[in-house]
Amino acid sequence: MKKPELLAPAGSFEKAKIAFLYGADAVYAGTSSLSLRTRTNMQDKDLINTVKYAHNLGKKVYVAINIYAWDENYEEIRKQAKMLNELKVDGIIVSDGGVVDVIKEEAPDVDIHMSTQANIVSFHSANFWHKNGAKRVILARELNKEQIKDIINNTPMRLETEIFVHGAICFGYSGRCFLSDFLASRSANLGDCAQSCRWAYNLYAEEANNPGNLMPVEHDEKGTYIFSSKDLCLIKEIPEIIEMGVDSLKIEGRLKTEYYLATVINCYRNAIDDYYKNPNMYDANIYMQELNKVKTRELTTFYFNDRNNKDFQEYEGKQYNPNYEFAGKIIEYQEGKSTVEIKNRLQIGDTIEIIIPGQIMVHKFIIDKLWDSETEEEIEYINPGRSNQTVKMKLPIKCDKNWILRRQKL
Repeated sequence: MKKPELLAPAGSFEKAKIAFLYGADAVYAGTSSLSLRTRTNMQDKDLINTVKYAHNLGKKVYVAINIYAWDENYEEIRKQAKMLNELKVDGIIVSDGGVVDVIKEEAPDVDIHMSTQANIVSFHSANFWHKNGAKRVILARELNKEQIKDIINNTPMRLETEIFVHGAICFGYSGRCFLSDFLASRSANLGDCAQSCRWAYNLYAEEANNPGNLMPVEHDEKGTYIFSSKDLCLIKEIPEIIEMGVDSLKIEGRLKTEYYLATVINCYRNAIDDYYKNPNMYDANIYMQELNKVKTRELTTFYFNDRNNKDFQEYEGKQYNPNYEFAGKIIEYQEGKSTVEIKNRLQIGDTIEIIIPGQIMVHKFIIDKLWDSETEEEIEYINPGRSNQTVKMKLPIKCDKNWILRRQKL
C-alpha cells in the first residue's frame, strides 16, 4: 500500500504550526491576494516563515494562486510566482490556464497542482493538464469512488491525485459559483466569497389567480437554508481510499480554528497510521467519537459512495456538537503552573480534555485551581477579554507548547 499524504489547511503561520504538530505531512496556504480565501491569505513574511518552518521539519507547503484571473491580475501573479520560486515552495495550486503558463515561465522549479476549481472529473481532463505541466490534479468533489479509480488507473503513475476527505462543501459545482458576486458584488472566483449559500432565505410564492400577492412558503423564524450543504467526512472510507492509491488526502478549513484543526487532523493522522499498522482492526467509530466533538454541520459522504446521494443539504443551517468548545492552547508547560492562552470562559470545576498529538485518546481532568498570570493570585474563573489572554493552571500530564485543550460544557 502507498501511504497517502495528509494535507491540512494553514490560514496563518500559527495554524500551520498546529497542523504540523498534530500530524499533517503538508499544508496549503494562500498568497497575499491571489487565492480563493483572501480573508485568510498569508502576508509574505508569514508565508516565508511557514515554508522555512515546514522544510526544517521535512514537510511541505503548497501555495494557492487559484483565482480565475482578469488581465489586470497578471502583473501581481508574475510577481508572486517569482517570489514563490525563490522561496522554493513545494507546489503552486492553479485553476486558470493562463496562470499555468505564467507559473511555467516565472516559477519553473515549482510543481504545478491543478485546483479542484479546474473541474477535473475525467482522466481525459487529468491527462490534458499533465501534458501541460501539472504534477498533481486535485479532483472535483463531485466524483464517486469508481470515477476516482478510473482516473487513477488511466493516468501516468507520476501524475499525483488529491481528493478532499473532510470539510465544507461548496454549493457551486467544484466551487465555481457566481451567487456571491450576484448578491454581494464579491466574486468567489477572485477569492472574496461572501458564502451566500450559508445565508437564510425567505421564500414566497405568487398566487396564480392573484398576481402580485406573495404567499410565504412555510419556514421557521430563521428562514430556510435552501443552498447550505452538510460537511464532508470520509473517515469511514479511509481504507478504500488508501487501497485506491490516492496520493494526498485534503482537509478543508483555512477559516477554521486551531481547535478544529487539531481535532480533525489528529483523527485522520491516527486513522491513516492505524490502518497501516493493522488493516483488520480499523474501526472508524473510534475517530468519529472525536470528530463529533467539533462544532460543525451535519456530516455527509457526498457523492463518494453514491452519485445519486441526495442526503447532503443542511436545510436548518445548524451547527451541531454543542457539548464541547475550544478551551485554550498551552503556551508554556511547568510542573506546578502551566500557562494557557484561553479561548473561552474557564472556571474551577470545568472538565478539560487534552488533545495529545499522535494519540486518538484524550487525557481528561477537572480544573481544581486557577491563577492570574500577572498577579499569581488564585481566581475562581476567567473570561477572555483580550487577544492572547492567558491563565495559569495545573496540568495532570507533561505537555508541550501548542497542545490544544477542549472544555466539556455542562
